[in-house]
Amino acid sequence: MALKVFITGASSGIGEALAVYYAEKGAVLGLAARRADFLDTLNQRLGGHHACYPLDVTDSTALHNAAADFIQRFGAPDIVIANAGVSAGTLTEFEADLAVFRRIMDTNVFGMAATFAPFIPAMKATGASAGSRQRLVGIASVAGIRGLPGAEAYSASKAAAITYLESLRLEMRPYGIKVVTIAPGYIESPMTAVNPYPMPFLLPADQAAKRFAAAISAGVSYAVIPWPMGIVAKLLRLLPNCLYDRLFASAPRKPRGLLK
Repeated sequence: MALKVFITGASSGIGEALAVYYAEKGAVLGLAARRADFLDTLNQRLGGHHACYPLDVTDSTALHNAAADFIQRFGAPDIVIANAGVSAGTLTEFEADLAVFRRIMDTNVFGMAATFAPFIPAMKATGASAGSRQRLVGIASVAGIRGLPGAEAYSASKAAAITYLESLRLEMRPYGIKVVTIAPGYIESPMTAVNPYPMPFLLPADQAAKRFAAAISAGVSYAVIPWPMGIVAKLLRLLPNCLYDRLFASAPRKPRGLLK
């Protein structure tokens, strides 16, 4: 039986690469993103038989309607990937950045919960009939492991996402639904294209998608991809604050006001 996969942020970057990967494996896809024209183009490239949902993940009603349509057409999904996210440099001292801060938190945290919420009852109901392949997948970031200068909103949103997904994992355990947290390092995408600084271990989106999919299939609880960034992340977490502050206080910043 073909996998049924619902992906947000599917119109570009990691989401698009995941859509291409799963389509090549014969999956039936629900593709959600803000840009309808990009979704239609992607759908046609993937054979034209997938379901497209132009929406913003901060709109819980739109997500509820999309989930209802997907479930009616294909049944409960096997995999729901909450990938939609935005990033921008933010500094709390600038009042204008507060609106950007809210947008990032709404998209990266609330949008993740709003993506999962309408699917969970149907996934619980299928239970054993779905075998052990049911997954709720949240795309976090290594930026959520320690706060990065100039990325107050983005780091905060990804730290919140990591903790939220951990809580959700405990809640879903009795139902056999695995919650997978993926914390990418630098992946080639429109989001990273605006970064004016070197990005160690930068990974092409298609290669990242294959590694994400392997972690999803294995049902791991948490994965940093690519793995060298996982080592870096662990080392950063272990650094005492005084040393971390000294090393990163003058690190390069993402440009302010460029939501990507």
